[in-house]
Amino acid sequence: MALFAGPPSQRRGKRVTLGQDGKMSNAEGLQLLEFFRMGGIFMWPLLVFSIATVSIALERVIFLLSHDLRMEELNRNVMKYAREKDIAGAKEYLAGKTKRSAGARILLALLNRAGQSESMMEKAAETEALNRVNELESGFDFLTALGAISPLTGFLGTVSGMIGAFKSIAEATEVNAQIVANGIYEALITTVFGLIIAIIAMVANSLLTHAVDGFAAAAEKSCSELILEIASGGN
Repeated sequence: MALFAGPPSQRRGKRVTLGQDGKMSNAEGLQLLEFFRMGGIFMWPLLVFSIATVSIALERVIFLLSHDLRMEELNRNVMKYAREKDIAGAKEYLAGKTKRSAGARILLALLNRAGQSESMMEKAAETEALNRVNELESGFDFLTALGAISPLTGFLGTVSGMIGAFKSIAEATEVNAQIVANGIYEALITTVFGLIIAIIAMVANSLLTHAVDGFAAAAEKSCSELILEIASGGN
């Protein structure tokens, strides 16, 4: 903040301090692109993995948010219709919510079999629930794969960097830290980037899976309650 201290006339005369060679210091100039360059060729697949991980995670979050996974209000209203033996009203209510609610589709599939046996209603709900869960979990396998492949790619970069470092040592008449610096940079940076990508992929996959599992459990509970209510009501 010292750059902006003093009156405007003094501030206009200030400049960023540069080194003797006219360049910024290493600490200031070491940006993301410099890390990428030092990481070597294995940073390219890691870059692809990072873009894929973030893209899939964001797409799944947006998809889940656009499909209402809450079952409490849905179940409460449908059970109210069921207690009043108004199956047609329940179907009409659910039909208006199927566009945005995955739970509404499951309960509607169940009610479409309301005149049949409990096993048929359960089978219809189970089939629809399986389709909805598969749709919600689309892309999760890619996150799992990226979480496994990314650190392996980083470790491969580590091995490549160490091979280059030892080759430099073998070819040098005098061994010093500067000779093996590039190999060490590559070894460390690719490992770090690979682990960061893996952590993001695993955390995203765990959170998204937890959300879908919670929905599946709530949908199963709602279906069981609705089947019992319909069966006990004599419909």
